Amino acid sequence: MPLTDLVTPEAVIPALKASSKKQALQELADKAATLSGLPAREIFDSLVQRERLGSTGVGGGVAMPHGKLPKCQKIFGVFARLDKPIDFESADEAPVDLIFLLIAPESAGADHLSALSRAARALRDASIVASLRSTRDASALYSILTRASTPNAA
Repeated sequence: MPLTDLVTPEAVIPALKASSKKQALQELADKAATLSGLPAREIFDSLVQRERLGSTGVGGGVAMPHGKLPKCQKIFGVFARLDKPIDFESADEAPVDLIFLLIAPESAGADHLSALSRAARALRDASIVASLRSTRDASALYSILTRASTPNAA
């Protein structure tokens, strides 16, 4: 599943202003609600519930919060580059500045895991992460993400 199936150009936030994990999750939930028509509160609540199980800060300044919603029709993502890094309670204790949010239907199962895996692979690539951190242009960020997810990318 390429990231182009998950993220649209409108789902990229080039300079998210948030001073805490909770605020970042709220801003991302609001953006996801705008894009999907799902209630922002339900998205936020699902993200907070997942974070209670353990931080989705995966290390290296990257977080991948995710949630499942009964009303969600298809898996989708929102990518944000934070204006300033925040504490995300990551295992490596590094502050987070790149967030890939994933929302999926409750019944997504393996597709949800596949989408998370695809995003994680892209965000583990040091050159992709460096490129994402070096720009604040939404279209450039989208291009970097989508190039990263193309199986035959050069």
